[in-house]
Amino acid sequence: MLEFDSKGRQVVAALQTRREYFWFNPERNKCNKSDIKQVPAGLAEMQEAANRLKRFAPWIAQEFPETSGSGGLIESPLVRIDHMKRKLDPAAGVAGQLYLKRDDILPVSGSIKARGGIYEILKLAESIALKHGLITLADDYSVLSAPHNKDILSQYAVAVGSTGNLGLSVGIISAKLGFQTEVHMSADARQWKKDKLRSLGVKVIEYEDDYSSAVAAGREAAAADPKCHFVDDETSEDLFMGYSVAALRLQKQLETEGIRVDAEHPLLVYIPCGVGTGPGGIAWGLHQLYGNNAYVFFAEPVESPCVCLGLATGLHENISVQDIGLSGKTEADGLAVARASGPVCQKVGAFLAGCFTVEDEHLYRLLSLLKDSEGISLEPSALAGMPGPFALTTEAAGKTWLAQQGLTGKLANAAHIVWATGGSMVPDTEMKSFIERGRN
Repeated sequence: MLEFDSKGRQVVAALQTRREYFWFNPERNKCNKSDIKQVPAGLAEMQEAANRLKRFAPWIAQEFPETSGSGGLIESPLVRIDHMKRKLDPAAGVAGQLYLKRDDILPVSGSIKARGGIYEILKLAESIALKHGLITLADDYSVLSAPHNKDILSQYAVAVGSTGNLGLSVGIISAKLGFQTEVHMSADARQWKKDKLRSLGVKVIEYEDDYSSAVAAGREAAAADPKCHFVDDETSEDLFMGYSVAALRLQKQLETEGIRVDAEHPLLVYIPCGVGTGPGGIAWGLHQLYGNNAYVFFAEPVESPCVCLGLATGLHENISVQDIGLSGKTEADGLAVARASGPVCQKVGAFLAGCFTVEDEHLYRLLSLLKDSEGISLEPSALAGMPGPFALTTEAAGKTWLAQQGLTGKLANAAHIVWATGGSMVPDTEMKSFIERGRN
């Protein structure tokens, strides 16, 4: 029998209604800068991850020509979405500027997973290449494209469990490096993602069960092969650090745009959340850089709010959404996760601002509205963060929280960033059906 306190019971009861809900993290109020010491990796490790990506930039630019303009850097733009803001907020009740972080057009795999997934595989490739004397840290890593080097990498294997986008990112980069690659995909994964991977020579293994089952099966299969590296979305420190580099990149973009972040200029970020590793890495990175001047919220589907559930009850990975009667099923395939990452809950629990839930049909309406107002096409899960700024600043619970945080009078100076997590690789026919569904 699962046990939690009265506040946990209140949150569970709210989640069980399957209505959109905003949860504010009470632990945040106890947080100060010293709390970040609980995380073993710090700014130095985040910078080390960024440096590793720079070392691989020549190879990335060579293998993925779409990155040549950025010198092999896999990064996305930060854009203002004033038309969308006016559509969603005609009464101009939301103070501050609204931005979209466009990870939907990240090069290579077109989703936020290009950050963590690709980083972990590049770190693995570097380790193997150094071990075999294929490179030194001072070398131009584009030599890894040489056939004899790829032959050595092909003696190793990579496996990953995924609902879709992580498998796509890991599969694309692993296949390009020469690794034997196996992607274990849950029933929630969309067919076009499986087809894309198979076209690259990746072995795709499908499961009738959910995300956790696919991850467990992949983990077990990889354990039997000493030359197989398993990308573990639930516990991987490398994935987490790969995502955290996004905070360093965003810091530069904010500086370029002249956007200040300090006590008088709060930064509010809204990120779609599945198991939690991606948004967790970004949130942690932003906390390293901005401390309590960054307020990060995770957005989850009403049927699979696993991180909200794990944090609010304090049970982290020891409770699943099915335990409280939810299905875990959602049209937002990348967010169809029933059980949160325990390590991520431990790392972000002290400073995360909160979580909120979104109905599937709301995602489709937002998808169509963004297309019509800004000409931007996202997949459904990538819209999960969009209701955040509006619910936070116009609903009673949000207004109360803003007042408690001393933010009410500062919102005019605020930057709201909605993180778009994927969409550019969705086939045209499927995207058209998404847009039509949102209009009906």
